[in-house]
Amino acid sequence: MKVENASVRLEFEKLTPKESQTKALAFYDLMKKRRTVRHFSTQPVPESVIENAIKAAGTAPSGAHKQPWHFCVVKNPDLKHKIRLAAEKEEKQNYEARFSESFKKDLATFETSFIKEFIDDAPVIIVVFKENYRLRNGVRFKNYYVNESIGIASGILIAALHHAGMATLTHTPNPMKFLNEILERPGNETPVLLMPVGFPDENAEVPDLKRKRTWEIMHVYE
Repeated sequence: MKVENASVRLEFEKLTPKESQTKALAFYDLMKKRRTVRHFSTQPVPESVIENAIKAAGTAPSGAHKQPWHFCVVKNPDLKHKIRLAAEKEEKQNYEARFSESFKKDLATFETSFIKEFIDDAPVIIVVFKENYRLRNGVRFKNYYVNESIGIASGILIAALHHAGMATLTHTPNPMKFLNEILERPGNETPVLLMPVGFPDENAEVPDLKRKRTWEIMHVYE
């Protein structure tokens, strides 16, 4: 089906090979310092930082440009604590009954437990919801490649927040249906990520981890 006047001219800044190389290396140097943080300062963060990071996430490509995402920003301390209690209830069951022994063994490196104090401590919690299908005036419309789309958007969000000097944690206390109830989100949405955001505590520590080397994650076909 042909759609009239559906295109606009691309705005694109063409860089020299040297400029491209410089920018690519600078971005890698920035992102290699990104670490998952579990110990947050209670220091407030600028509201514009959160808003612009979410706007950046909203630029992600999506199936048929349906943009199947919604980002809930939670700053209210009482609401955050309510989320923490619900998350810890699910996580306690995970650690005691749902997680396999092999998974718990792999998690031991990170010294995690069902206690999630970072939900209270971080000044902002961003809950990422995927929109499984659209509802317009009670009519259901299909979204496409929802998981792929929300994954790309979440990656851009994490990168944007790190670029702005924020620490983050990608928390997934499955099942997460309690987030729909607490945040009063509709049934066509599913929470996929609960992300504390803020400055790291001045005494924050992270595991001494090593990332895979380039040759382990890349293969070039010429």
